[in-house]
Amino acid sequence: MTERVGFAGTGLMGSGMAKNILAAGYPLSVVAHRAREPVDALVAKGATEHSCYRELAAESDLVLLCVTGTPEVENIVYQQDGLLEGAHDGLIVVDCSTSEPSSTKRISSDFGERGASLVDAPLARTPADAEAGRLNTMVGAAPEDFARIRPILETCCENIFHMGPVGSGHKTKLVYNFITMGYAALISEALCACAATGVDLKRFSDVVSAGGANSGIFQLIVPRAIAQGDCSGLAFSLANAEKDLRYFNRMTDDVPLAGMLGRAVQHALIQGLNLGYADGLVGDLVRVQERLNGIGILDHNASLPEQTSGDAEHA
Repeated sequence: MTERVGFAGTGLMGSGMAKNILAAGYPLSVVAHRAREPVDALVAKGATEHSCYRELAAESDLVLLCVTGTPEVENIVYQQDGLLEGAHDGLIVVDCSTSEPSSTKRISSDFGERGASLVDAPLARTPADAEAGRLNTMVGAAPEDFARIRPILETCCENIFHMGPVGSGHKTKLVYNFITMGYAALISEALCACAATGVDLKRFSDVVSAGGANSGIFQLIVPRAIAQGDCSGLAFSLANAEKDLRYFNRMTDDVPLAGMLGRAVQHALIQGLNLGYADGLVGDLVRVQERLNGIGILDHNASLPEQTSGDAEHA
């Protein structure tokens, strides 16, 4: 029997995912939202619209949530006429947000009392990848639930990693984003150090690109920033990045761990928010360093003379 799929959160990532699920032939239901355009587009292609999340759950075998984080997930689950009220035996709710594992555990227990299951499947990559069906996801699920949801995830994900039981996906994503945002914070300070000490940024980028310090994050941020003054290469909002580091630090505090870098990375992101980049992207940490240090990093990019054989005479 073809699974009936419900979808909550047809935003930048969710709209592309929902389109791919519908195009693969799954019956799709969505919930009315104040942003009508993506909902209307899905309905025009054959999706069914429901007026509340209770109806969405009651009329679905699987429900995917693609929202920002824990507050939004808990609101959809626990509000009056929310998902929990419509939960039924055999329902699987797939949380694709980046959320707090402690909340995931509680929500999983509450669904379990109604014969339903929760799966956490946070996402990596971009809205363009969502449209193209090339997302990455790291899944926390019981084996039998993973087997059921995998065909649906395959409609919108290129790489699917089963990390373990419920909660494992969210834990993995928080550690993953700690690394990602840590790279971004370190790169922004490194560029500031180059500008302050007279190291040519283009040549520095070439050195890093050819060596072990290179990374995907470096390539997303640095070449475009240097060439065009454009810090949007890593299309991830500062506000969401700070949220994820906050969740990461709470998670490690619960262990507890003695790590220091998580707090440092979160502090770098908070500096950006407090300096007026609440609507900015993670790459804007370069601009934050300019503001903090009074240095024009991306303007400090005059080309050095081309090297000749004579350049090494004083070595």
